Amino acid sequence: MFRSFVRLQGGLGNVLPLCKVCPRSRFSLKYSTATAERKRFYQDVSISQGEGGLYEINLDRRKLKTPGGKLFTVPNEALAIAVATEWDAQRDTLKFYTMHLTTLCNTALDNPTERNKDQMINAALKFLETDTVCYRVEEPLGLVELQKNEWDPVLHWIENRYNVTIGSSSSILGPEIPEATKDTFRQHLKSYNFWSMTGLEYVITQLKSVVLSFGMIDRHLSVEQAVLLSRLEEEYQIQRWGNVEWAHDYDMYELRARTAAGALFVHLSSESSTVKSKILQD
Repeated sequence: MFRSFVRLQGGLGNVLPLCKVCPRSRFSLKYSTATAERKRFYQDVSISQGEGGLYEINLDRRKLKTPGGKLFTVPNEALAIAVATEWDAQRDTLKFYTMHLTTLCNTALDNPTERNKDQMINAALKFLETDTVCYRVEEPLGLVELQKNEWDPVLHWIENRYNVTIGSSSSILGPEIPEATKDTFRQHLKSYNFWSMTGLEYVITQLKSVVLSFGMIDRHLSVEQAVLLSRLEEEYQIQRWGNVEWAHDYDMYELRARTAAGALFVHLSSESSTVKSKILQD
């Protein structure tokens, strides 16, 4: 029996006969690539809470499943509402490549790489050794100054915030990160649950930076600031030599969207009831 039921009114769209989409009362929505699209086959999106306190996503009251065939469940109501909103926002065509929260939930549920949290932490910390803000150029002078002025404050912030030493280097080998710094970050990352760690690793891979990711998750940086800082050299070259405007804007907005979704996923999948309450109030 469901203990609660929240309904979202769906927008109009093309509805496919359910017999062609799924067998009987449950169905599995599978797609093979990140750029897959298909016609919208449902009208209403809702969430429901089942036994165990997990929340489910319903498309015309039929339960959503992951690409791996598991029942699509999320740990709290705030995340369920966010995912349901993502499905409800789709119009005539489902654009799966824009549904970043759904993708992250599928990754957490199916765990296609079959990794545990410790392995995910090790993978995340690997980015610290090649962190975007730690690699500095020696020329041109304008870019040298830009990196110093824009990246150093963030680097100093994280060193003070976590009482660690990171540093920067213009060597191809990058700075030598002390083991004590890695141990401090490892202990911090262990405080994240598996779902939150899934989101944080996703953010780190988008920005190619542990420093910028922590800065954003800790709300020291906005999404826009973190993305701009991760593209500092590219933005410098564009200002100097020009760019194909539409391509630059598309790449920028796409990176912002993925990064913002990852950060939101981290906060929504947190076990903190305070985060959940704030999201719902907003």
